[in-house]
Amino acid sequence: MVTDDFDPADAASWLARGRTPEHAAAIAAAWRDFPDLPATAPLNERMARGRERVAAMRVVNDAISAHGEAERQAANFAFTERQLREGKGSDRDVAVLRGRDAYGYDWDVCNRYADGWYAAHAGWPHRYPEGVPCRAPVQVRNAAYDRGFSDGGGDRTDLFDAARRTNLAHLRESNLPPSQPTPLMVGRPLPSSWSKPSDDPRPARWSRRLAILDSADTAEAGAEPAWDFLQIFLDRPEADQATILLLDPSGLRRFNAPATILDDPDLTPDVAQTQLRALLDGREFDDILIAVPEDRMPLIDAIAAALPLCRTMERTRNTRLQQRAHLRTWLDRGYGNNENIAAGHIRWSKAIHGLSGKLGEFTVRHVGPAPDRGHLIRVETRNGCLATGYADANGAALAPEVVVNSKARLRAAIASTLRTFAAATPLMGVLHLEAA
Repeated sequence: MVTDDFDPADAASWLARGRTPEHAAAIAAAWRDFPDLPATAPLNERMARGRERVAAMRVVNDAISAHGEAERQAANFAFTERQLREGKGSDRDVAVLRGRDAYGYDWDVCNRYADGWYAAHAGWPHRYPEGVPCRAPVQVRNAAYDRGFSDGGGDRTDLFDAARRTNLAHLRESNLPPSQPTPLMVGRPLPSSWSKPSDDPRPARWSRRLAILDSADTAEAGAEPAWDFLQIFLDRPEADQATILLLDPSGLRRFNAPATILDDPDLTPDVAQTQLRALLDGREFDDILIAVPEDRMPLIDAIAAALPLCRTMERTRNTRLQQRAHLRTWLDRGYGNNENIAAGHIRWSKAIHGLSGKLGEFTVRHVGPAPDRGHLIRVETRNGCLATGYADANGAALAPEVVVNSKARLRAAIASTLRTFAAATPLMGVLHLEAA
């Protein structure tokens, strides 16, 4: 505890400020040997006394700096070792520890050794890292990089060295020892490592989509309407054609099936996996979403073998607000069996230029406020003209200007409009020209 009466000549004052006993005693001794002169002493004598005390404490300050550096390196090495024990480490982490164990490098030099080793291991050319903080001299860290490059299989004297190592890198699956657990299943990543939903993947028909929601995020569990993920799901037209499963303490069930009460509420992975296989038997999917809390993801990982492999596999994450936004983004990519929706990657503009997206020959821009209320978006062709004369598969004309009620829905509305127009036909425009 820091006291009100600070005495720099008392070791207890420095102990209260986090110094070790040895450092506190040395600092206090320097203040006792060279105390401040009274204010009435000449200025040059007071300044000389300060310089004497600084010189006496230089050894102590160097020791404090060395102690802090040793703690930093020990903590970094310990973290790397823990990552590898838990199966979360990488090839580069293995090289960092090899540099320490085989050559006695410190943390910074170990990282330069690992840079060289991984460059050779991955088939990259020899290139010293630039702009990377390192306390070691340039000659030391470059020598460590060269040694790591050689240990990784690199040979700077061989003209075809880079091509040879690139071919070997494609054949090599992993540098981790076989006994180490890995976060990947055979042929697929675990659901906990899936990416969050975005508008990049291709849209999928509702009948070929699978969503696993948490039963706590429903009205039957007391969720408020704004946070009822199941109702948000079902509010989309034709979304009930998707396969929607709820995860509750008794296991997995369809969203319209009643919950069962078990004597033993502890759900085991074996039971959940059996339930999942029965619910998905004979079904094929193009798109999967996992929308359960973080503490339920270990169970989903444990039953991942029963999940089908498909084109797009995603999960919600982070805060509740972000999870709801991710769910809506995923829902925006669904469409009915009678709809035509274009695939492809939407190219978005920078925000500073105004929100707009491009897909194929079409560009949809946010023009600004609508005449009455809401926000106006406009569809243009490649030559900058308004996209008139386009119709959907049923022959209904598509309006090139759309009003969006909420600014928060602009991106989703632009994406939906782009995919609708990219799948449309200009047949109506042709008929108009012939009639004229």
